[in-house]
Amino acid sequence: MVLESLLSTRSAVSRPWLMAVLGFCAASVGLLLSVWVFRDYASLVMVFLTVFALIPLFAQFMESEELADLMVADERTVLKQHGKVILSFVALFMGLSAAYAFWYITLPSGPQVFGVQAQTIAALRQGLTGHAVNGSMFLVILLNNLKVLMFCVLFSFLYGAGAIFILAWNASVIGVALGNFVQQGVTTAGSTNMLVAYATASGMSMVRYFIHGIPEITAYFVGGLAGGVLSVALVKHHWQRRQMDRVLLDASDLIIIAAVILVVAAFIETFITPIFF
Repeated sequence: MVLESLLSTRSAVSRPWLMAVLGFCAASVGLLLSVWVFRDYASLVMVFLTVFALIPLFAQFMESEELADLMVADERTVLKQHGKVILSFVALFMGLSAAYAFWYITLPSGPQVFGVQAQTIAALRQGLTGHAVNGSMFLVILLNNLKVLMFCVLFSFLYGAGAIFILAWNASVIGVALGNFVQQGVTTAGSTNMLVAYATASGMSMVRYFIHGIPEITAYFVGGLAGGVLSVALVKHHWQRRQMDRVLLDASDLIIIAAVILVVAAFIETFITPIFF
């Protein structure tokens, strides 16, 4: 009753940075509780506890955006309203990722606590390495991202705010990747000023993963919003043809926008990010 009540949808939209703070706090509390109570299963329990704290706020967002579909006739105006919400969601994701990265670096047993996430990263790297040789990495990345998008839409449709689980899990994986990159950067730098070393490595890690990561996550949130709007419309029995036409049009536009963003993100990850790293 505490974490989910710290922030209203209105405050989140007007001040997205508060969503980043909320994400950092929710992830930190979930992680510390999972390590304390469910240490052997902390890798997964931390994600579930974080999701539990965020679902009420997400549900409120889905309801408000579905209401906008019904009340506002102009689709462009509705999409602009969605854009403000998506920005808040992205800020939330960055807060989650920052929290997981911070605790991965800070906790003495960080690699053990995030064991499942580390295994996921290793499997992804192994899968992509083989495709880099035959030049098909762009297609592999794009298809994988489209699959995640499909799950975001499906989970939101079936569970209302269900996409938050996929996004919180991805935040934990990216957080571990960020933390590992920072640790390697500090070790390689060999600087006597540890503060400078950590600051430099942190900046480089954010560039490394967020150049393509922010477009990807934006697309997933757009897809999750599409599924959530459809879910709310069905739950509230908005069966009238005119109402459903608006909701279906909006959801279709959101899914198409998300797919286009993922194409751009896959291109950046394949052809632009490797230039800098």
